[in-house]
Amino acid sequence: MKVLVTGGSGFIGSHVVDILRAKGIEVRVYDMVMPTYRKDIEYYQGSLLDLEALRMAFSGITDVFHLGAVADVKDVFEDPHASEAINVRGTINVLEAVRRSRGAVKRVIYGSTTWVYSEVTEQYVDEQTPLHPPAHLYTATKIASEYYCQSYSKLYNVPVTILRYGIPYGPRARDGAVVPIFVQKALRGEPLTIAGDGSQFRKFVYVEDLAEGNVLALKTVAQNKIYNLDGTEKVTIKQIAETVQKVIGNVKIEYVPARPGDFGGKEVASQLAKNELGWEPKVSFEEGVRRYVEWYKAKVATADAEWARVDQSLK
Repeated sequence: MKVLVTGGSGFIGSHVVDILRAKGIEVRVYDMVMPTYRKDIEYYQGSLLDLEALRMAFSGITDVFHLGAVADVKDVFEDPHASEAINVRGTINVLEAVRRSRGAVKRVIYGSTTWVYSEVTEQYVDEQTPLHPPAHLYTATKIASEYYCQSYSKLYNVPVTILRYGIPYGPRARDGAVVPIFVQKALRGEPLTIAGDGSQFRKFVYVEDLAEGNVLALKTVAQNKIYNLDGTEKVTIKQIAETVQKVIGNVKIEYVPARPGDFGGKEVASQLAKNELGWEPKVSFEEGVRRYVEWYKAKVATADAEWARVDQSLK
């Protein structure tokens, strides 16, 4: 088995690579950014918009994790045209490259999101809950990609598995996510700002737990299935700020107006993943925040030491 991970240099993708390698699976990363976190993987530099580059990168590959995307909803809001190209055309390019492999690639595992439930009226949702037209373009790109996956499965016999991620957090998270924003502000002694009243909730899922769920989706039972991979703890935005306060120290919490199109939160059931894949999250939210803070402090210390070394060499 040899697996390719699009977006394998990114937050979730890099952790999926870690789990795959820990299980002895060969990995090739396809990304515009070179992975720097480990050296025992192949790397193909390329864009999701380059179909021929994808086809070349799929040579010798048995399974594909398609995780490459514009994942920050703020980035999607500010540049919708480019985001649509990467998130939607990128997905159909991956599926088309797999179709043209004529069965050599056995499965596409697609990283979607629980944001697809944002407009449904039910508060408790599972994989059978009908989706409604999305209000946010980010959600629209993920739903469209899910539909492309299902269409390619039915029309061209391209086996797929769709994973709807909860909100991930942990080491290597992009700076624009809520936990990194709060942690970095707290370490600088700045107040933590909350949009709205802070009652919006998520079942945050620690990134290593999420990566484990991705790798478990390689099981045969997951073929042509959809799974929610969400956390077990209902955590409000206010509780996130309070947890960061507890871990780092006393900082102020301030409230600002709510953001347009924000996902207020749903009770997303992940029971199917537990029953069929044997997956359930293990790391508590507070423990996950502590691990992120330790990782971030070590990252800053390493960067400071490197700058000091360079500065000394220039003297």
